[in-house]
Amino acid sequence: MSKLIDDFNTIEEQENIEDLPVLEAEEKIEKEETKLGLKRAKFKRVLRKIFSIRDDMASHESIREKMIDNAKVTGVNALILFCAIIIASIGLNLDSVAVIIGAMLVSPLMGTIMGFSYGVVAADKKVMKRSSVGFLVQVLISLTVSTLYFLITPNKEPTNSLLARTSPTYYDVIIAFAGGIAGVLAQTRKSEYSNVIPGVAIATALMPPLCTCGWAIATLRWEHLLGALYLFIINGYFIFLATVIMLAVMAVPKVDNLSLRQWKKIRLRITLTTIFTLLPFIILTVIKILQATNVLPPSDFPDKEVTELSLGQLL
Repeated sequence: MSKLIDDFNTIEEQENIEDLPVLEAEEKIEKEETKLGLKRAKFKRVLRKIFSIRDDMASHESIREKMIDNAKVTGVNALILFCAIIIASIGLNLDSVAVIIGAMLVSPLMGTIMGFSYGVVAADKKVMKRSSVGFLVQVLISLTVSTLYFLITPNKEPTNSLLARTSPTYYDVIIAFAGGIAGVLAQTRKSEYSNVIPGVAIATALMPPLCTCGWAIATLRWEHLLGALYLFIINGYFIFLATVIMLAVMAVPKVDNLSLRQWKKIRLRITLTTIFTLLPFIILTVIKILQATNVLPPSDFPDKEVTELSLGQLL
């Protein structure tokens, strides 16, 4: 048994696997695992059969074309974005859930996030640059238009819909990640899943927290601005993370032929970014555990208010 483990540990050193292209390296590792009789290789094959996502997958050319087209921020997409901002701002201002949902459905923000994710997995620097610039332009337009709206509107008082976007929770992380998985699966199928994308747009709200940032800027409510901005970052980042993972599983072909060593560095950066993004929640959780164990004195505020206040202070 120890000999098998030693042999397996020296696979990468003997064959210089880390310098091979990613897919070729992974295939080589799996073949070596099978030769050595490792149970992990058999377990992987069983899981792949059960959770196969390649049966109804569109061609890589179709996936690439769709991802790049959805990431464009010119012409019709820009006009749709402007409409989504106005709809979301009015819905938040009037505390109308129906109008806010309409803005989520109209918003094209998720397209640039998925386009950037595709660029990362495909090692396509041009797509990454175009999508990231487009996303930043969308964010700036959204902040500018929503801020101008809330400066002009006579009703600047916070509504329940606005305040609800200023205190993110760990549920938002789970929803954004699950929504990102559903979204990329729907985008990469041969058949159209017309009910999935609208559902993902509603679940992973991107436009409402961004317009809430505009309200916070217009009314100089900086603590609410940080909370809404953090919610937007969480939703956007975990959609990106889910999309990267799923596209990597689908073995999207790479424009630049990355070695396994280079791909490992990219994965390490993504892991560190994920930890950094979750840091406020991690700190808040530690504080609450210490309070529950009487290491720290409990707060005088009710539990919900403690969560919102602590998160705002942490940000």
